[in-house]
Parts: sequence; structure tokens; C-alpha cells
Amino acid sequence: MKTPYLFHGQDAFWATPARDHLKVTLVSESDRQVSAIFVRCEPDNEEELLDMSRGETHGRLQYWHGEIPLNSDIPLTHYCFKIMQNNRQWWLHAQGVTPRVPGKEAHFKYNRQAQPPAWVKQQVFYQIFPDRFANGDPALSVQSDEYCLRGHERPTIAKAWGTPVSSHDEGNGPNEFYGGDLAGIQSKLDYLQKLGITALYLNPIFAAPSNHKYDTTDYHRVDPHLGTNTQFADMVGDLHQRGMKIILDAVYNHTSVDHPWFDKYQRNTDEPGAYNHPDSAYRDYYQFDGDSNEYIGWKGISSLPKLNFSNPAVQDFIYAGEEAVIKHWLRPPYQIDGWRFDVIHMLGEGAGAVNNARYVKAFRDAAKSVNPDSYVLGEHFFEASQWLQGDQEDGAMNYYGFAHPVRAFFTGLDIAYHRCQIDAEELVAWLDEARGKIPWQNQLSQFNQLDSHDTMRFLTMLEGDQDTMKLALLMLFAYVGTPCLYYGTEVALEGGQDPDNRRCFPWERTEKPNAMFDYVSHLIQLRKNTAALQEGSLQWLYAEHQQLAFARTLGDEIALCLINNSENAKTLTLPVWQLGIEHAVLQDQLTGDEWQVKDGQLSMTLAGKEGLLLTLT
Repeated sequence: MKTPYLFHGQDAFWATPARDHLKVTLVSESDRQVSAIFVRCEPDNEEELLDMSRGETHGRLQYWHGEIPLNSDIPLTHYCFKIMQNNRQWWLHAQGVTPRVPGKEAHFKYNRQAQPPAWVKQQVFYQIFPDRFANGDPALSVQSDEYCLRGHERPTIAKAWGTPVSSHDEGNGPNEFYGGDLAGIQSKLDYLQKLGITALYLNPIFAAPSNHKYDTTDYHRVDPHLGTNTQFADMVGDLHQRGMKIILDAVYNHTSVDHPWFDKYQRNTDEPGAYNHPDSAYRDYYQFDGDSNEYIGWKGISSLPKLNFSNPAVQDFIYAGEEAVIKHWLRPPYQIDGWRFDVIHMLGEGAGAVNNARYVKAFRDAAKSVNPDSYVLGEHFFEASQWLQGDQEDGAMNYYGFAHPVRAFFTGLDIAYHRCQIDAEELVAWLDEARGKIPWQNQLSQFNQLDSHDTMRFLTMLEGDQDTMKLALLMLFAYVGTPCLYYGTEVALEGGQDPDNRRCFPWERTEKPNAMFDYVSHLIQLRKNTAALQEGSLQWLYAEHQQLAFARTLGDEIALCLINNSENAKTLTLPVWQLGIEHAVLQDQLTGDEWQVKDGQLSMTLAGKEGLLLTLT
């Protein structure tokens, strides 16, 4: 039997909270026989089925309204809908419509206490790897053989801007330096605003021996090869005056072996570090095996010793103390707008992640105690649902729920670069499953990227195919979640696996017209000017083979995204009556072309590798 049309969006029109209850709206097809609709909830861990009342009818759409109590025992309220139709029943939930009651992970979710900052969903982020973006002060640049990263091994290598990065197998990735710095970033803020960027995410900027700086030696000091604390405060002030935001990378799971607490190479003359000194005051900051020099490193990597979070001194330094590092950079004179917490799911006691949720919540509480509007972002390379129920993270780097499936659909590769070709139906199922596991506001605050400093660049995965790259970028800016560009994407910068994905920004490409820059800038402006793309509900209209179409709706505003990922033209007929549109003219915001809707249907032919973003004229 054909699945009936049923829809419940999650923006304020569809789910309106009050003090102790949630008003919910559902829509069905008006000429479809429906005997009753119930909204199912569990206010005291026991099922309640509450009647929904038949409301207004608009064209082919029949609206239904109901109300459920918000859970008082826990912040999270789960709900779904039971639809009675003749002798059958259907269940509408966050992952679609099925003939049986869904598991609880698929229910719609609302958190009455913990909401992400409202500003996040309005942003277009830009990720910068500082050493590779721009050199604003050559006097700060690392020199060849200035120091070694590991005792007397791995001497620094200074390279000319734009020269090739070492290969993945050479092993010099961490100790090659090109001279990018904070002065360079600040000098390019006009450029970033011209592109349309509203927020920056910087890879680590604190003192560390490597170029990537995930091996911290001083949490309170900007690395002197990048700039000074005063200079950073000035840059943040400049950003804020421009109406822009900034978040920093927080590396609190481990430190460098050169951190004075650890001091593996005995460079600290003030007091003994933990390594080789069982009686050191910092011995319990790490996790040693008795009095030996055997210790736990992150993922077994000896150069990154894991901190011991069962030690109150570590807790106070990182998050619990009044002067804790998490709080320090959120306060004046810096006042950053949030943290991206590196490998946050791995942080805990012992070799594993014991009591991880406790510490993630503590990180959140520490940040929010200084700035309730700060963004708490977690890095997770795989599924992050359990951290995204509202009480831990506002959002995650959305590899599992966006980058992985989008990569498979457009490039035919999985996260390990194995072949993985999926069609549009499989893409939609993957996206719905991932998105439906978390509350709506957290869905909007997910950090969506096509690529990052940890992945091959998307254009390189596509073997330079810019037509397909543009389709993926359209998906990035039209889909649910907050988009982030990895630096250089807008000028078609390529790069293989780490460290080749961290090439220098090719500024010469900005000195003349650049088609990719213009396309990305146009998408950014559309995203910023269209509230439906920032926080509107998502409704799929078509998903078959290599073609898909979905709408983002918010009130009367509708944005319709169509993608043909095939080389061949394809004619689509879309049921836009499901959006309340019977007769209208739709205009493509990318080309200006117009199409006519007749009798609730939009029929059109997409050229090979064509993507459209339509709005009502």
C-alpha cells in the first residue's frame, strides 16, 4: 500500500513550546481518509496517546493540531504521531513514515532546558589553518633548524609560500612551516567579508612545537610565531566590530611532551616535569604506570600524553577553577564566541573515556557560566547523537550526518576513501536517520563541512570536477545545519590526504575574476538573505537514482533545492502541492530562470550536473 503524505516540520510553526507543554501541528492530504490522529508521548515513561483535532484545510492540505505535556522528570521530551486509516495505521516520526511504532531514537525530540545559541544557525563559518592562510609578519616566521619537535629529531623546515607540502608518507608534515600568522588573518578580513563570511573557526593558535598545534605547551599564550595575546585580542575586537564571530580549537585531551608539566626532554629548568620524575608535582597530571616512564598517549601516540581528568588539579586548570582556561579566553580582553573541542568523545579517566559525559557537561557548564551564548562544538568523526541531546554539545562537526553521506553520493568514496556509491534514496535515508536522532535546534547548529584539515579536499576527491563540486556546495548551503567552508575552497584549492590538504592559500587566484569564488559568494548571500535556509523545516520532494529535490520552509518563505548528479538530463515532476503551492511562478536564484507551477505540480528538465535553488516570485 502506498505510504500516505504526512508531514510535521520542527520550526516554531509546527512545534510551539510553552511553559509546560508543546503545541504540535501535522499536515495530511485532505482527500485521504483518516479516522483519527494521535500524538504519542511519555510524560512519566509510560505511553500517552493524545487526540489531535482536525483544523483548517488549504487546498489539498489538511492540518491537525494537538498538545503534549513536556516531560518534568528529564529535559528531553520525545513524541511521534499515530495515524489511523481504515484498517491500517501509520506512524510519523523524525525519520519518516512507517507502518509500526518507531524506536525511541527516531522520535521527534525537544529539549526544554538546553538550547544552542540562536546566532549559530545564522552564520557562515570559515575554517582557517593559521600557518597556511596568510603571512602578515615575516619577522615571526619559523626558521629552518630553529628547534626540533622531538628531542633532537624532527628539526623545523621553513618553506617558501606556495611550494609543495611534503607527501603523506614522508613524515615531515608537522615540522614544515610557511609563515601564516594572526597578522595575515587580520589583513584578510576585508576579503572574507567580501566573500560573505560571518564567523571564523581557527585551528589551534596556542604555543606548540608543531605547525598544526594540537600538541599544546602553553594554554595561556598565543604561539609567538603566530602573534601575541594582545594582537589576538585586537583581532577579535576587529571581528566583533564587523559583526563577525570567532571560535577557537580547544585541545584538552592531551598535551605536548614539551609541556612544562610533562617535560620529556628535560628542557624546563624551573621545576621537574612528570617524565622521569615520579615525585614531580605534575606526575598525576598524566597517567603513568607506577614509577616507570610508561604512560598513556592519545591513541597510543607517545608525543601526545593524555591528561588525567580524575585529578582535581587538572579539572581546576581546564574547566572547574575560576581562572580555568575554558573561561579565560571567553572573558575580556579576548571574548571569543565559543570553543571547538578536539576529540571530545575520547576525553575521560584512564586509557579510555570513562565518565566522558560528566566532563563534556562540565566543559559546557564552564563555558556557559562566562558566556551563556557561547557555542560548544565537539569534534566527532563518527556518530555523535549521544552528545547532541542538548545537555552536552550545541553541535558537532557533522561528519556522520553530513560529510560522510554527501561524500558517498557525490564522490563515491567513504570516510576511509574506499569505494562507496549510493543513490539519492540511500542518501536521504542516511541524512534522515542521522538528523532525526537529535533535537531540532541542535540539528540547526550542526557544523556542516565538505572537507577539513583532517580530510582530503572535496574537489580532489572529485578529481577536479568543478561541476559536481558546485552541486555539493549547493547542498552545503541549502541543507539543515550551519555551513563552514575550509579555507581556499572558494578558489578551487585542491589537496590530498594530510598534510597535502593544508596547502598555502593561493592568493594570486584572487587577483582576477574567479568563477568558483563568484559561485560560492552567491550561495553565501542566498543563505544569509533567506531565513528558510537558516532555520526552516526540511521536506523531501524527490529522491531517485542521482536526482533529489527538497524544500526548506519557514512561514510563507520557501526555498526549493534541486540537484541532478548525473551527466545526463533528467525530467522531474515535483508534488509542490505538499508545500501549499497550487499555481505559482518559481525563480532560480542562481540563474534568474523561471518555471510555472500548474495544478500543484512542477515539471522541469534538469541538465546534466545542474543544480537549482528556486523561490517564489
